[in-house]
Amino acid sequence: MVDVGYSKKVMEHFMNPRNVGVIEHPDGYGKVGNPVCGDVMEIFIKVKDDVITDIKFRTFGCGSAIATSSMVTELAKGKHVDEAMKLTRGDVASELDGLPPQKMHCSNLAADALHEAIKDYKAKKQKKK
Repeated sequence: MVDVGYSKKVMEHFMNPRNVGVIEHPDGYGKVGNPVCGDVMEIFIKVKDDVITDIKFRTFGCGSAIATSSMVTELAKGKHVDEAMKLTRGDVASELDGLPPQKMHCSNLAADALHEAIKDYKAKKQKKK
């Protein structure tokens, strides 16, 4: 196996990803993709009183994409949606003890998918008013 500079945390989240799956009838849904590398991430959230109570992801991509999706769900769960909106690609990468430079775009996708899910939730909430 070639060592591409993944941390133990990246490998752990890749081998044993957290919160994998789909939430039927989510309160928010976000999907982003990177046409260059072919990675696609979907994030589903359940929200109660503006707090993310459940979050799941489905990712088609490399090990980094899976690890960053897993980590972003861990970071967002239990947070107020406005707080979760502030999670950045840097937060995701640093929580994983870093990513190889050529894999940083994966953490961008994870944060972006989360942000899209929260925007979707907020848009749905506005429509109900």
